[in-house]
Amino acid sequence: MNLHPDVVSTDTDDGTVLLNQRTGRYWQLNTTGAHVLRQLLAGRTPHDIAADLAARHHLDTARAEQDVTAVLTQLRSADLVAA
Repeated sequence: MNLHPDVVSTDTDDGTVLLNQRTGRYWQLNTTGAHVLRQLLAGRTPHDIAADLAARHHLDTARAEQDVTAVLTQLRSADLVAA
């Protein structure tokens, strides 16, 4: 997975900001959302990312999978990532 060609990202103290240069719209991801995005861009699967988050934060794996899926769905619906 890659960022859409029109999207640039900048890390902040609180996460990551994504800017679609074509539309001028921007999105802010908190630290967890930024972590999910970085892992997706590194080629990890949503399932593996969720398992990692669940272990790190002592979360229920099913809940972590829902959260990762929600981030991915939002990134796709906003056209911020390309497969």
